Amino acid sequence: MFQVDIIEKCKQNNRKAQLQLYNQYCDGMYIVAKRFLKDTADAEDVVQEAFIKAFTKLHQYKAEVTFGAWLKRIVVNKSIDLLKAKKQHLVELNEVHLKVVDTPKDDNWLVEDTVTLNDVKVAINKLPDKYQYVVMLYLIEGYDHQEISEILEISEVASRTQLSRGKVKLQNLLTIKKDGTRS
Repeated sequence: MFQVDIIEKCKQNNRKAQLQLYNQYCDGMYIVAKRFLKDTADAEDVVQEAFIKAFTKLHQYKAEVTFGAWLKRIVVNKSIDLLKAKKQHLVELNEVHLKVVDTPKDDNWLVEDTVTLNDVKVAINKLPDKYQYVVMLYLIEGYDHQEISEILEISEVASRTQLSRGKVKLQNLLTIKKDGTRS
């Protein structure tokens, strides 16, 4: 059955089609939620809530992006909403005091060959929240600054600044020190 057929059946509240769509995307969406939420139960709850919202709002899905991308946006937003609800507020920079940071045009995210994917994940989790979320949304989830600013409710300038600063901190965390360990 083609994706379009499944989505059309889901719009008609076909439970079998909804289950098929759920089974196709639940694991990937759980991974996305888990990147933001450290608690397994919270991530599972967010995925369930995201699917409920997706199925109730499916009539708004216009296929301008893939269903997976549309659903992923819902999962990210639900994850951020939960963090806010738990008083783990994202720290917003006061834009009055923001200094515009020139982001180099090379946008170099390269690290040493000895750095593993696990090292990068561990380092990202060590970043302060205000940098961690922007770095995750940009680097891992692939959102641009306009999308990040909408999701986190910050300006695009704040998104660029936090990404730039987060990148520097991330690279410092991934740099091998004289004693052979990372920060």
